[in-house]
Amino acid sequence: MRITSKKISTYNGEIVAGSLLIPESREIATLLLGGASEQEWHQAITINNILQKRSPASANRQTKLIKNRLNLMTPEHWALVKDGNAELATQALLAAAIKHSRLLGDFMGHVCHQHWLTFQRTLSDKDWREFLETCSQVDPAVGEWTATTTSKLRQVVFRILAEAGYLDSTRTLNLQPTSVVPELRKYLANHSEDYILQCMECAK
Repeated sequence: MRITSKKISTYNGEIVAGSLLIPESREIATLLLGGASEQEWHQAITINNILQKRSPASANRQTKLIKNRLNLMTPEHWALVKDGNAELATQALLAAAIKHSRLLGDFMGHVCHQHWLTFQRTLSDKDWREFLETCSQVDPAVGEWTATTTSKLRQVVFRILAEAGYLDSTRTLNLQPTSVVPELRKYLANHSEDYILQCMECAK
């Protein structure tokens, strides 16, 4: 899979706000499925602190990120997040994160995929730097990101890959073969989410 043009590939740093946030996302999916009112959202997130964050600001920041991801999907997907087992919920959240962040998707579909094709089983900081250089050719705004931002983005992307089982850990960065859970594969196919599925099948 190759990175294409800016028309369909726009990069942003929103993913820096958090990794997959699995327990928190289950809570948000529950509220979305229940059609919570604005008052109910405030009560759950700010007053009851269901995400168990140290401050309302942190809770609201992560709520916004998770809602931005899940709102790109459908109630059927939210149910996979809410009720699925650990593997299904994790992969469903990875799918939403890929749809929300082309940066994550293209890193999986291009860099990780190329590593599998060339029998390289370990990622490196150099891979991340070279990837961002390629991204900056597609979207010049990437070249304006600070070193702090690019470092944080790297941490979050690699953490997501580790959480989803694509890396053995964020320390060793060894790639691991993965397979998409049949229930999620069916959902993605039925909703024509070909790009997401390609990214998630980067080991092929």
